[in-house]
Amino acid sequence: MDYFAYGSNLDKQQMRQRCPDAKPRFSVVLPHYKLAFTGWSREWKGGTATIKPVRGEKVAGAVYDIPEKDLQRLNRYEDYPTTYNRVNVLVLTDDGQAIKAFTYVKRNPGDESKPSPEYLAVIRQGYRDWGIE
Repeated sequence: MDYFAYGSNLDKQQMRQRCPDAKPRFSVVLPHYKLAFTGWSREWKGGTATIKPVRGEKVAGAVYDIPEKDLQRLNRYEDYPTTYNRVNVLVLTDDGQAIKAFTYVKRNPGDESKPSPEYLAVIRQGYRDWGIE
């Protein structure tokens, strides 16, 4: 099952801990969405990532192949279905190939809020892991 990761799940080390059998596949973009930070997380001490539809924008991310047993673990980490919904998206590879994947989107994102430096550092590490600029 293809999972579109953005935010802290781009960090390959974090994903190995959360989903040990997930296989990293390739970096992609999600067209017509933007990355936003909303709410407040006790764990991260600040806003956490979600995506919002915005025409003309795009969100950089990556696709992992997630086996069923890891999907259940990932659902728990994402607090699905309480905090996040699972939705289907169409992402594009570097060569323009469309890939169907699922991702998580906050149910009630609320106002945008500042993420903590620690949370941003994990996301930046994920960008480095995937070669995303």
